[in-house]
Amino acid sequence: MTAVITGASRGIGKAIAQIFALHGYNLLLCARNENTVLDTVEELKTSYPHISIDAQAFNLGHKAQAQLFGEWVLTNTDTIDILVNNVGTFIQGNISDEPDGALEQMLEVNLYSAYHTTRAVLPKMIAQKSGHIFNMSSIAGLQAYPNGGAYSISKFAMLGFSRNLRQELMPHGVKVTTVIPGAVYTDSWSGSGVSRERIMEAEDIATMIYAASRLSIAATVEEIIIRPQLGDL
Repeated sequence: MTAVITGASRGIGKAIAQIFALHGYNLLLCARNENTVLDTVEELKTSYPHISIDAQAFNLGHKAQAQLFGEWVLTNTDTIDILVNNVGTFIQGNISDEPDGALEQMLEVNLYSAYHTTRAVLPKMIAQKSGHIFNMSSIAGLQAYPNGGAYSISKFAMLGFSRNLRQELMPHGVKVTTVIPGAVYTDSWSGSGVSRERIMEAEDIATMIYAASRLSIAATVEEIIIRPQLGDL
């Protein structure tokens, strides 16, 4: 069994890699920073020596890089059981005052990365008539909020991409799940003054993704909406 995970060097992506490694999946990982992702590989190999773990650094916000990553995946595994499109970035601001280029950057990273990576590996998944794709959206993709701006737009778009993909792949035996989390404690929250107990842990998201992957072939969790117990910030 093989799980392909993008944005896997830290935060939610790393937690997802850990839970699939724990359950015996071989891993093919990607992140933009080569040193960080290779450090993650070494850490995982120490904890899970009986599985195969490999990684490459690609900037998936660039179409050509996403396609190269897809080609690398295809040459390194016979099957793709899990694909987690987890790459993401955030630039704060309203549409009226956010930095010029914010929309383009977040569409590239938050949407196009998943679109082009998925297209690169879909022929194999369709041919094998199995597999499960998880696309990382956000509560910001369900509800606009102040200073959400282009980030919210990109996550609404990700939800649309994922819903279309779900319909398209129904007859091919490939499952699609959109993951829609609220605030999760990652590096971006460090120094924010928000209590760690107030928001979710990356492991919470990983646990839900793994659970959704374990259903029978007749069942698909289409969307996972998960929020902090005390609600959104």
